[in-house]
Amino acid sequence: MFLLLPSSLRKTQPVCSHHQKLPSLFLLLLTILACLAVPIQSFSPTPSTARGTTTFIHRATIEMEDAAKNDNGTPPSNHGQVVPEQSQERHPFCDLPGDPSLLLTTNVDLGSKKLEIMKAMSKAIASSTGKPESYVAVSITDNASVIFGGSDAPTALGCLYSIGAIGVESNGAITNAVTDLLAEFNVAENRIYINFFDMPRANVGWSRRTFGG
Repeated sequence: MFLLLPSSLRKTQPVCSHHQKLPSLFLLLLTILACLAVPIQSFSPTPSTARGTTTFIHRATIEMEDAAKNDNGTPPSNHGQVVPEQSQERHPFCDLPGDPSLLLTTNVDLGSKKLEIMKAMSKAIASSTGKPESYVAVSITDNASVIFGGSDAPTALGCLYSIGAIGVESNGAITNAVTDLLAEFNVAENRIYINFFDMPRANVGWSRRTFGG
C-alpha cells in the first residue's frame, strides 16, 4: 500500500530544519486516503452515464404510459384507472332461428309442378332442421345448363345454408327428401349434389340487419 503513494509522499522531507519526520500514523492515514480515492473516482458519474440514465428513465416512462392506455389508444381517465365500456344490450335478432335457405339448379323442366315441389322441399327443410317454416326459403332454377360426370342427363345441384342445424342426420334427411321429389323427373339419386353450409349469424342479413344483431 505504501507504493501507491506519490513519490513526494514516500519520503518525508522536513519543512524546516527544526521539524522532525511525519509520524508513522499520519503516513498510514494518507495511504488509506490514497487507496480510497481510486474507487471513489471510478464511480463518479460522467456526462455519458448521466445521459444513459436519463434515456432509460424516459423509455420506462413511455412504456408505463402506453400500458396505461385504453384499447382505443386514449389515455385513461379517473386518475389512471381504465373505465370499462358499458356492454351493449343483446339485440333480439340474436335469438331468432335464422335462415335455412335452399338454392337448387337442375337441367330438367319441372313444368307446372315447380311450385308444388318448392313447397314440399320447404316443409322437408323445416322438419329436418327443426326451424319454423316461416324462416325457410327455397329457390329452384330449372331448365338450366348443367352437366354431371360429363353428361347432360337429368341432374341437380343444390346449396343449403343455415344458422346451425347442420349435421349428418338433418343433412341426410334433406338430401333424401330432395331426391324423392326429383325422382319423377328421372333425376337419378347418384346425380344430385347438395352442399351444406353452417352460417355465422353475423354473415346472414335479414330485415335491414343481420341475425348477429
